[in-house]
Amino acid sequence: MAKSKILYVQTSGTDTPERLYSPLILAQTALAMDIEPTVYFLGQGLKVLIKGEADKIQLGNFPSVMEVIKDSKNKGVKILACEQSMQLFGGEVGSGNLIDEAEIVGAATLNDLALDADAILSF
Repeated sequence: MAKSKILYVQTSGTDTPERLYSPLILAQTALAMDIEPTVYFLGQGLKVLIKGEADKIQLGNFPSVMEVIKDSKNKGVKILACEQSMQLFGGEVGSGNLIDEAEIVGAATLNDLALDADAILSF
C-alpha cells in the first residue's frame, strides 16, 4: 500500500506569524503518523523563506519559525518555494536570498502535488 501524502500550502506571510507555524507543526505530526508531508510556499508565504526573516518570528513558548523550519527539514519534510511566485516580488525574493532549507520548484509542481495528495490544507 502506498504511503498517504498531505500537501500543506503556505500563502500567509510574516504579517500573520501564527499561520506560519501550523503547516510545519502539522507536517512534523504527519511524519510521526507515517504520512508523507510537503509544505509548498507561494505568494506572501515566500517572504518567510528570505534569509533572516524566519529567525525574527517567535510566538509564545515555541521556538522561532526558522528553528521549526530547520527541524522539519531535518526530519524529512519537503520545503518547497514557488519560482513563479518569486518573480512577483522582483529582487525582494530571489534564489540568492532564500534559506538553504527551501527547494525552488516550478508552479506545475504544485499542481502535480495536489493531484497526487490524499489531503490538501492551506494556510
